[in-house]
Amino acid sequence: MKFLLGIIICSSVVGECVDPFPWPDTFPTHYDCVQFGYAEAIKKLEEIGRSDVNEYGVVIKFTCTMMPGTVS
Repeated sequence: MKFLLGIIICSSVVGECVDPFPWPDTFPTHYDCVQFGYAEAIKKLEEIGRSDVNEYGVVIKFTCTMMPGTVS
């Protein structure tokens, strides 16, 4: 199986999210995808910065979706 990661950045102040950003790499297991998603969410929050995260209520979400045709 292969999994696709989609990262979604949202503002809880505005109540909107940007379209999911598809990660260019796939992951061999759901666990690997989720673990990477959490680590990448922390990196993105740090890139955005404390001030903007607080001002705009930034939340980073992600999805890990099994690619069609990859069931073993």
